[in-house]
Amino acid sequence: MKTFQIVSLNVSHEKGTTKTPVDKIVLKENHGIVGDAHAGDWHRQVSLLAMEDIELMQRKLDTITPGDFAENITTRCIDLASLPVGTKLTIGATILEITQVGKACRKECAILEQVGDCIMPRRGIFTKVITGGEITHESTGTYYI
Repeated sequence: MKTFQIVSLNVSHEKGTTKTPVDKIVLKENHGIVGDAHAGDWHRQVSLLAMEDIELMQRKLDTITPGDFAENITTRCIDLASLPVGTKLTIGATILEITQVGKACRKECAILEQVGDCIMPRRGIFTKVITGGEITHESTGTYYI
């Protein structure tokens, strides 16, 4: 098992918007993050993106911050995009299963428009909640393939 860190937890109340950092999130099994617009009974309940990937984009636009790519969980010390579908991530007491790697930007993606590039289609991952619970900034994660 390998470990990774939580950098930021982010939610939005409407689809198609950037997410706002919060101190903690509550994951509900087969639903996603309680109070997040993307929660529901589908395969993209929780999104993750590595801070290392965000830092690459910050070289092009220094005002980019966690949540701007609409990711729910920003991580450090894990190459998310290299993990295959089916990989399980444990964060605190929660368990997430990767269901999709990458997703095309929506037409009105502000970062794609400003910079000419967006990392979410190549580097973001999507998961479903297998075991719910609470995640805070102090939570650590592990994964295995």
